[in-house]
Amino acid sequence: MFPLSDSVKSKSLPFVTVGLIVVNVIVFLLQLASPDTFTLQYALTPSHVNFTNFITLIPFFTAMFLHGGFFHIISNMWFLWIFGDDVEDHFGKVRFLIFYLAAGIIANFAQYLLQTHSSIPVLGASGAISGVLGAYYILFPRSKIKTVLVLVIFVTIIDIPAVIYLFYWFFIQIFSGVASLSVASNTGGVAFWAHVAGFVTGLLYANRLKNNTEKNYIEGEIVE
Repeated sequence: MFPLSDSVKSKSLPFVTVGLIVVNVIVFLLQLASPDTFTLQYALTPSHVNFTNFITLIPFFTAMFLHGGFFHIISNMWFLWIFGDDVEDHFGKVRFLIFYLAAGIIANFAQYLLQTHSSIPVLGASGAISGVLGAYYILFPRSKIKTVLVLVIFVTIIDIPAVIYLFYWFFIQIFSGVASLSVASNTGGVAFWAHVAGFVTGLLYANRLKNNTEKNYIEGEIVE
């Protein structure tokens, strides 16, 4: 299932979302100019992490701006564009940026914990974007996601409720993550547990923010 658009329309221009997309594209172009050197320096290689050396911790941040190829960055930026503008609109510009970066760092750390001895670089915005998806799940449950659905040789476009679309996406990440646990740590692949951690971060943060907003009044008080 590949999303084409959502039914929620943001009320403001998504400057932060657009800015993040631009930064990711610029970094990807820098990667293309010097792929090996750039990737090794800024991607997160778990076996290189030393918590007594701050320099080795920087990739927990920088890795979320790197990508492994054209399909990787195009798909990630497309998801960010579809879901990011609405979450940004709800959170506000500054809060959304902080949330996005925090979700990316938490996602990378979760993947590190499961592969502490791996020499395979972890990179990509997927963890941070998963946080955006988790927040979207809480904030816009009634939204509809226009989706390309492929069933063997049959292709159609349908509207899927966001709660169903994102629940299915999350289920696939968990299922794939469990399956990946049996794979050797020196084997490359998709960082499914970074996706799971990012999504859960988004769920928890958006739910807490939503509850605080709903309780920001005295019961019985007339709210204008």
